[in-house]
Amino acid sequence: MFYLAAFVLGSIWGSFCNVCIYRLPDNYSVITKRSFCRSCKNKIKWYDNIPLLSFIFLKGKCRNCSNKISSQYFLVELIAAISFLSIYYIYGISITTLLLIILSIFFIIIFFIDLKHYIIPNELTFPLMLIGFIKSFDPNLNQTIFPNYINSLLGGFFGYAIIWLIIFFYKKVRNKEGMGLGDAKLMAVVGFWFGWVSIPFTIFISSAVALVLVVPSLIKKTRNMSAQIPFGPYIIIGCIIYVTFANQIKYLL
Repeated sequence: MFYLAAFVLGSIWGSFCNVCIYRLPDNYSVITKRSFCRSCKNKIKWYDNIPLLSFIFLKGKCRNCSNKISSQYFLVELIAAISFLSIYYIYGISITTLLLIILSIFFIIIFFIDLKHYIIPNELTFPLMLIGFIKSFDPNLNQTIFPNYINSLLGGFFGYAIIWLIIFFYKKVRNKEGMGLGDAKLMAVVGFWFGWVSIPFTIFISSAVALVLVVPSLIKKTRNMSAQIPFGPYIIIGCIIYVTFANQIKYLL
């Protein structure tokens, strides 16, 4: 029952993630307005807004105008549900679970916003930095993944500084922006949450994943070298891989 509860709760928060993903870039309120169809603007009834199930029963179409509903709604809810379930499966009922669930919610929202709009809102990164640093004062947290406050502070500064330096030198050499400060803030989030040791690994993995996914499009010439690439999602992937294998990584170091 607890596993089912984690999955259902995750899908509900996934629905909220969708609201944030679609509204934050347009500066719409995420709490005062009811959900509405982006095509016909009609408000969505509660029974058409049940996470995962409504999308399946409606066959991915709006009940009012029959326009196709983006599959991203279903995907985000499913990812959130699986994230909650996986975190609970590994860490059980604990403060670590609660913290990682909060982080997963923010990460999902950042991932899809940056993927589409090439921005990472401060409304998401600043609270994460604060939470990441404050939690480091609790000595009872899982020490395998969470650092003490000194390592957290060093990680935050190191994460921001290394991306800022990349931006600075790229602009000096190419005379144009290569990355955004949103990426630097997101890397600072990783540092505040998981310490300075997480930064080199996250940067390496995120760069490697980005390279693997982008190179084919460069070879096929469907993307040119100057095209924008949202790096936030790759940072998140790198961070997730680090957290998953944190114990083994620290052992090797």
